[in-house]
Amino acid sequence: MRVRMVAMPPSGQASLAVFHDHQWIPLVPVIERMKAANQNIQYLPQVSRDLVAFLKNYPDMKDELERLFQFVQKERLNYSEEMDVSSRLPFQPLSFRDFSLWEAHFIQAKWGLIRRFLPGKAKILRLYQNITGKPHSKTLPPPMFYQVPVYYMGNHLQFYPDGATIPWPGYSRLLDYELEIGVIISKPLYNATAEEALNAIGGFTIINDFSARDQQVKEFLEGPFGPVIKTKNFATGMANEVVTADEILPRFEQLTGVVKVNGNLWGKGSTAKPNHSLGQMVAYASLEEKLYPGELLGTGTIPGCSGVEVDRWIRPGDEVLLEVEGLGRLFNRIGKLSET
Repeated sequence: MRVRMVAMPPSGQASLAVFHDHQWIPLVPVIERMKAANQNIQYLPQVSRDLVAFLKNYPDMKDELERLFQFVQKERLNYSEEMDVSSRLPFQPLSFRDFSLWEAHFIQAKWGLIRRFLPGKAKILRLYQNITGKPHSKTLPPPMFYQVPVYYMGNHLQFYPDGATIPWPGYSRLLDYELEIGVIISKPLYNATAEEALNAIGGFTIINDFSARDQQVKEFLEGPFGPVIKTKNFATGMANEVVTADEILPRFEQLTGVVKVNGNLWGKGSTAKPNHSLGQMVAYASLEEKLYPGELLGTGTIPGCSGVEVDRWIRPGDEVLLEVEGLGRLFNRIGKLSET
């Protein structure tokens, strides 16, 4: 099921809206009308303004939702002209961990950075590969990448919704997009198994992990910790729609992602063959750490869906559109280049 946040006039009160039968249905006003008609509803009033609570209770609400849909149809309700559907975050994450599930992206991105910033080293590595017939270890992920699903902690307070302009960070001159899938936790976890972790996924959305590539190289080469905050944490885009886990989990490894910049196709990739499963990813996040409903995990970039991989770079004023089959779209404009 597709879910998003909307506002209802005249007060502008927030309401979750669900997509059914070709229309968005705002829960708050429909619930009010159902109550006035003495309809028995238990769960929906408690979650009608809270996406995370909706995802947590969704498995138990399907009968109530069906009754709500029947009520809307019977009363011929249509709120399409009343709702304010301007883009807003569907929820505010409690935290943000961003993983790297696909080896192909890691290798292609690493090659892209080497080509751009260390061209002499790139020639040597290509020569080695041509002579030996195998890639140099410098172009491969480190051993830990294959042992556990590695991640970094991002800034959960720097998310921008669909349609927002992304500020260009003043310390960078080389900005990049990254198409990823966001995984929303809806149940508490601690030292979970992979199966328990899968059952704690409430929904999915699209995120754009904007990256300052010149800052990234500096932090890798000069910094003590690897990807430090300034490479990533200035901005992350999030789509305004969330899709419940039951629709995505069975086909997570068969999704296709597309990147368009100013209407032109720049990248296309598949979620097939991650090096670690979603269950393993979420379970690792819970290793000796408590996870809570509302925490957000990024899968890492779908291979082929970042500029560094294809050597194409966004500029100020560009319009970046990310699309994932079955998940929707995320659109952002790129802000002006800072003079600092």
